[in-house]
Amino acid sequence: MTLRDPHGPVPEGVSAFLAGVVGTVCFGAFAILGLGMLSYFADVDIISVEGLTLWPGVAGMAVAIAVFALLLAPVLRRSLPPYGAMVLVALGTALTHLAAVWLSAMAGGSGLAHASAAASQIVVRGSSLVIIVVALIAGWIAVALRRSRSGTPRWPWERSDSE
Repeated sequence: MTLRDPHGPVPEGVSAFLAGVVGTVCFGAFAILGLGMLSYFADVDIISVEGLTLWPGVAGMAVAIAVFALLLAPVLRRSLPPYGAMVLVALGTALTHLAAVWLSAMAGGSGLAHASAAASQIVVRGSSLVIIVVALIAGWIAVALRRSRSGTPRWPWERSDSE
């Protein structure tokens, strides 16, 4: 009689680092795709404030990607990360995106009225909703990768005879 598991050791799943990288890349790609689709199908610009360059939008997205990764990392370090934590990650990411656009518009020399108009357009035109939904999806993907306990798939001829 043997005490060894006949199926081998239990797989550990994906590392927290790899799940974080996949989740962050998915968030960046899906956010850019989602905002582009919103702009195309709604036939509006994401931010259309006279005298405002494109840099507040670029800075806002860069900060949103960085904040998403920073908020996701502690969640993924847990052995069994909760899916519910993605709600807080998504809300934090969207609020930071909004604040980063406003602050970068102010730092770029726009007045308070132009920066506030840009921030209000992000909320009113649905860009913040896109960021929230995308963060929820990308975070769910990262948590699902971390929680999965599947091993490497093998063909029947790759298995040893003792299995």
